Amino acid sequence: MKALLALEDGRIFEGVSFGAAGECAGEVVFNTGMTGYQEVLTDPSYKGQIVAMTYPLIGNYGVNDADAESRGLWLEGFVVKELSEAPSNWRSEKDLNTYLLENNIIGIQGVDTRALTRHIREAGAMKAVISTTDLDPNSLVAKARRSPELAGRDLVESVTCEKPYYFAEQDGPTVVVLDCGVKYSTLRQLREEGCTVVVVPAHTAVDEILAYRPAGVLLSNGPGDPAAVTYAIDTVRALLKIGTIPLFGICLGQQILGLALGGKTFKMKFGHHGSNHPVMDLSTGKIDITVQNHGFCIDPDSLNTDDIEITHTNLNDHSLEGIRHRTLPVFSVQFHPEAGPGPHDARHLFKRFVKSM
Repeated sequence: MKALLALEDGRIFEGVSFGAAGECAGEVVFNTGMTGYQEVLTDPSYKGQIVAMTYPLIGNYGVNDADAESRGLWLEGFVVKELSEAPSNWRSEKDLNTYLLENNIIGIQGVDTRALTRHIREAGAMKAVISTTDLDPNSLVAKARRSPELAGRDLVESVTCEKPYYFAEQDGPTVVVLDCGVKYSTLRQLREEGCTVVVVPAHTAVDEILAYRPAGVLLSNGPGDPAAVTYAIDTVRALLKIGTIPLFGICLGQQILGLALGGKTFKMKFGHHGSNHPVMDLSTGKIDITVQNHGFCIDPDSLNTDDIEITHTNLNDHSLEGIRHRTLPVFSVQFHPEAGPGPHDARHLFKRFVKSM
């Protein structure tokens, strides 16, 4: 079935549909990972976005339940150069086309993803529409322009858990995870470090968090504009005032922490999405190859450097990748130390968090 991808600036890409039929809208971004398409599909941080994979062949090893990073698929649409019709892997349980169809996600293949990626890099991430039902380019461009912006939207409320739950109950320290769209790999890493892991909705008030008597609080990754998640920012401010509970922020969690500390965030031109981003630890000079998925970032000039130290920087564009408080047991990173998928260079940060507790 023919499908069209229309960008708000008028650029049109023609392809063939797979997965569900219909129409979807979102901000189109590209992911540079060679593998890990299932983890991308199930990462809540992609809510509100249409994801294009730069690697040309997608779906070649199928999908399985064990590799899911959350309870569902969150992205709005999926763009690939070529869909593998014959997945081959001993862990595979179904093919990618079936997976998208079962979860009502629209895919389009046959797209020149090199041209699309280059266009996004030059013009920036922008709103787009994929359709199998409306094949009028002018109509689709108009729909893309009318679709909601990512900036200013609270998408956390649509991906956070509905009620608290225990992911792991062990003899180690209790960690409360503020779920802004947490990935299972983060929870697994905390479990492997021996922690009791309690996951709570993003709107949970500080008194409810304290009722679990946490040794530490983890601020998770998630989608959308961090400045719109005001309830989580207020909760983190209250935790900072207590001053004795270790905090660890990941991705959106870092941005929320930065805002709670008085900083500002901004929308990046096309963001970071992939599993091959070099990040330098400024205290050691060591470089970790990291997994990233974010379209917003903390403005380093907005931080009070008397209280806050910048700890990590991205070697591709020199954007801020990590901070820590100079006197409080508080730190965060913009990348994903849990990987899932990707390199494990930064998993040592979970040990640092446990040590701080």
